[in-house]
Formats: sequence, C-alpha cells, structure tokens
Amino acid sequence: MADTIHVRGEGGTIFEMDLPLPKGVQQRLDAGAIVRVNADGSPVTEVQESTQAERPGKNASAEAWAAYALTLGAEPEDVEGLSRADLIELYGQD
Repeated sequence: MADTIHVRGEGGTIFEMDLPLPKGVQQRLDAGAIVRVNADGSPVTEVQESTQAERPGKNASAEAWAAYALTLGAEPEDVEGLSRADLIELYGQD
C-alpha cells in the first residue's frame, strides 16, 4: 500500500494523494496554493518527514521560504505577506 496524504485543493475539496506527489501538485503544495490536512479536513499538526521540504538557501525566493514555513507547520495566513527577510528570520534559524 502506498503512503498517502490528504490535501485541501483550491476549491476546498479534500483529496487523498499517493506519495510521491506529482510534480505539479508538489509545486502547488510548496507554493501554498493547496494545503496538507488530515482526512477530516482539520489542520495537520505534525508534518511527516517524507513531505518536509529541505530548508531553502538564503537567496531563495520568498515563495520558497513560505512553502518551507508551511512544511514546518505554519498556517498560510501566518506567512502571507511576509518578506523573504521576515521568513528567514522566523523560519531559517537552526
């Protein structure tokens, strides 16, 4: 049986997805366009290691840093509108 996760799509529907995610879906997840949730739609409080992104470099885009913050458990509204410098300060520390 394949490992799966649940994601809430742009329209709010919950989808069960096999890992690894297709490239386009992973890109939308990384960008925060869709979010990982539990099967019942509640927020995921613990990110599984297999879906946690690698920390971006200091010169990576704000979008890459926002996606990384989401894999650490940040909510989309927590990272929306933050600058790259703000995201690095909040989520780039060891």
